[in-house]
Amino acid sequence: MLAPFFAQNNVDKTQIWIFIVAGIALLIFLFMLILFFSFVRLYIQCLLTGAKIGMFDLVGMKLRNVDYAMIVRQKIAMVQSGVKVTTEDLESHFLSRGNVPKTATAVIAAFKAGMDLPWRTAAAIDLAGRDILDAVRTSVNPKVIDCPDAAKGRAFLDAVCRNGIQLRCKARVTVRTKLERLVGGATEETIIARVGEGIVKAIGSAEDHKQVLANPNLISQTVLHNALDSQTAFEIVSIDIADIEVGENIGAKLAADQAAADLRVAQAEAEKRRAAAVAREQEMTADVQENRAKVVLAEAEIPQAIAQAFREGKMGVMDYYNMKNLQADTNMRASIAGPGGDGQGGNR
Repeated sequence: MLAPFFAQNNVDKTQIWIFIVAGIALLIFLFMLILFFSFVRLYIQCLLTGAKIGMFDLVGMKLRNVDYAMIVRQKIAMVQSGVKVTTEDLESHFLSRGNVPKTATAVIAAFKAGMDLPWRTAAAIDLAGRDILDAVRTSVNPKVIDCPDAAKGRAFLDAVCRNGIQLRCKARVTVRTKLERLVGGATEETIIARVGEGIVKAIGSAEDHKQVLANPNLISQTVLHNALDSQTAFEIVSIDIADIEVGENIGAKLAADQAAADLRVAQAEAEKRRAAAVAREQEMTADVQENRAKVVLAEAEIPQAIAQAFREGKMGVMDYYNMKNLQADTNMRASIAGPGGDGQGGNR
């Protein structure tokens, strides 16, 4: 009775396992079918264009969360343009948060223009934050930079010739991008600063402003020979003087200012000497008053000395009268002589 039951139960378990395995296989088949139809169009494009991107490469990019459709399009464009690049390089640049389409376009443009721009160099420039496509365009089609930059608030460069005349000029600098120096090279601001410095130096070395006005090309030739584009991301093609004007006579103005300054210095020195003389005069007057006071003090001691001489018997009455007569005679002679020395006396 029990044997048929167990036999029937074993048959049911075998069928269940068969259904499970068949279901799993069906799911795997459906998944692979979905993946196939998802990548089949791109895969066929790669086969037809020679991009050499396999089905497993597409699946791997999908699993790595890479925009595989964009990578395929850029790889096809580069292969069709004759540029050699690997899928791994494109994928690596994408995962590094680089701009793959712009970098690929720049490399293709450089290759078409006959310039040597490897993918690794272009990717490094893009990751450094520089606009690689604009750099290639500038390298193919040189750009013009105003010197000085009007956006910074200055319209002209001011320089002074040796004769003291001020010249105000504006230049246009034509530059071409050097792709091999784009990473680490100085930017446009350095070019503007160097060219401005060279123009000021060239004008300052001119003997006469009329020479510069007659031949402005002297400035550009002098500046070009100074290798101002060294260690920069650009190559200077030409420097053209766009405008030049005559300014003030700085030399005469400076000479006038110097003369006024010298005059103020001389006046200050004279005032210093006058003040010293006045101070010296005051000191001499004080000395005279002090000496007069000493004379008065000395004269005040004479009567005491005479009295002391009388007491000690060193002086007699006749000696005293003779001294008084001598004083009276001296006063009379002084009165006759007078302050004018004309012998008519001081009091008329």
